[in-house]
Amino acid sequence: MSVQVEHLEEKNKVRLTVEVSAEEFGAAMLEAYKKQKKDISIPGFRKGKVPMNMIEKMYGPGVFYEEAANILLPQAYSSAARESGEEIISRPDIDVTQIEKGKPFIFTAEVAVKPDVALGRYMGVEVTEIDTEVTDEDVMNEIDRERENNARIVNVEGRAIENGDTAVIDYEGFSGGAAFEGGKGENHSLEIGSGSFIPGFEEQLVGKNVGDEVEVNVTFPESYHAEDLAGKDAVFQVKIHEVKTREIPELDDEFAQDVSEFDTVDEYMASVREKIQERKKAEAVQTQKEEALEKIVADSGMDIPSEMIDMQCENMINQYAQQMAQQGLSLDQYLKMAGITLEELGNQVRPEAESHIRQDLVLQAIAKAEGIEVTDAEVDEEIEQMAAVYNMKAEQLKEYVTEDEREDMKLDIAARAVLNRVAEGMKPRAKAEADEEAEQADDSAEYAQAAGGAEEEAAGTEA
Repeated sequence: MSVQVEHLEEKNKVRLTVEVSAEEFGAAMLEAYKKQKKDISIPGFRKGKVPMNMIEKMYGPGVFYEEAANILLPQAYSSAARESGEEIISRPDIDVTQIEKGKPFIFTAEVAVKPDVALGRYMGVEVTEIDTEVTDEDVMNEIDRERENNARIVNVEGRAIENGDTAVIDYEGFSGGAAFEGGKGENHSLEIGSGSFIPGFEEQLVGKNVGDEVEVNVTFPESYHAEDLAGKDAVFQVKIHEVKTREIPELDDEFAQDVSEFDTVDEYMASVREKIQERKKAEAVQTQKEEALEKIVADSGMDIPSEMIDMQCENMINQYAQQMAQQGLSLDQYLKMAGITLEELGNQVRPEAESHIRQDLVLQAIAKAEGIEVTDAEVDEEIEQMAAVYNMKAEQLKEYVTEDEREDMKLDIAARAVLNRVAEGMKPRAKAEADEEAEQADDSAEYAQAAGGAEEEAAGTEA
């Protein structure tokens, strides 16, 4: 097989001309005959036993051309793409230019290739300085969340129902004097104030006590799912069995010992402050990395083939479909619910797809410029970390990871390394300073525009 590469006038497009030997084409013809002979009947021969030359004599050699081409093309194109040395990023547009028995099989494949990136400045990028100070309020909010998470459910004694309590009730509903389907429940736990029942129901239980039998009057919403009840008045007979509430633990040494490795509240609070500080710093650096990447992308030049964006859109939509399938929803169902077509969804995700591509191309270009290469050992280490997260054996997980997935992992690892290197040279500056400079730039632009207008007016007056 031979491959010729021709760079087309349209930027980032190439045409591969691929020639497959007559012998290989002949073998594909024979394979096509073996696949199709069972469906061909000729008088004097049993079905499936007609010789190849008899079929060609009756129908012409072209009878097997299409199937032979289908047999040859996938492997021939795949080999040609590798041999070309081009970084192909689109599906091929294939045109068969010669198909004849006894001659080489020739086809062309027009494809889009990865564009070159003219990198702008990527080291020493100025980013906004982010305040990472930890306040006492931050610490108390974090501790209060932990106290909420450790709350106990206890029975309420000696007081009436309040918002936030959980009432254990029996209830039965009547509309027009008759009980209705689905309107009865026993020992049902209802959180007061949750809004999980019909509007007005929960509020009428506030102030009531265990053992009370309450008549609750409500009106079903006009949009209620049961059409026979929508907009109608109803009465619920309610019996209150229990009232429970969440008891939040006190912030004391005992609580500190329960939720941490520390003995005292002071030690626990200090550790919480330290963790918040670490988190805030990590979040600030990540935000600054994203800001730096946006600026680097904006300062870099590239011509992205539309086919590359099309494929990214398709990948994103496929990911959406997989996520929805996990929720028991098909893509078609989602489109109907959203009231959009597949084409409209593609247009919606297109800007995000292009932005994603630009970032990826810039990261890869920086990695190349900086000589960042990811080894197989680094990929294995990444897989081992993943295995620990999923509680699997690393060797078992490695068996599931394909070569394409390993290459994707290399790109991800390289991208992290690039961003870490970019972060080392970032120059944070206060937001107020950046805003002031931007305002001064706007003022200068307005002044220049005004000055230009005055000059034009003066020239007109002189004329």
